[in-house]
Amino acid sequence: MKPHELYKAVDPALVTRMLDWFRANDKNVYKHTLATLANARKLRPVFVAKKSTADQYKWILQTLQLRASDTLGEHLLQAWFMAGHQAMLGTFCDALGIFHDGKGSIHGELPAVMDNTRLDDGIAKLLEHNEPKIVGLYLHVFNLQRDGGWDNISERLANNPQLQLA
Repeated sequence: MKPHELYKAVDPALVTRMLDWFRANDKNVYKHTLATLANARKLRPVFVAKKSTADQYKWILQTLQLRASDTLGEHLLQAWFMAGHQAMLGTFCDALGIFHDGKGSIHGELPAVMDNTRLDDGIAKLLEHNEPKIVGLYLHVFNLQRDGGWDNISERLANNPQLQLA
């Protein structure tokens, strides 16, 4: 799935949680997102900023659902996982044997092939300690890190009801 498709498929409550997290923990990312999306839609950022928080979130989600917002949408998801879900990223990398810094940043190249047993173990560990919708979204975002993704990750996303986005 492309980022705009993820935003169409994901439970809007999860996007609200992500935006709440940025407003509470990294206001600069939130303000930058709002300004960038407004400018891309040929609006003044202050026009959107004057809306209520709920209306801002609704507008942001609608805008992230546009193909033109793919780059920013993907970066926003990556930033949320890298800053707000470091333990989850570390758990998944450890399960797959991917060298990382303990905070979710991968050192070196991602493997060309994912071992099925390690992948299944990693997904099981993530589901054991995290909400299934967040795990599903994370796996979709992880799968964006390689052109075409990994077939076995795509297969699990398509066939595991726990990993559905909505």
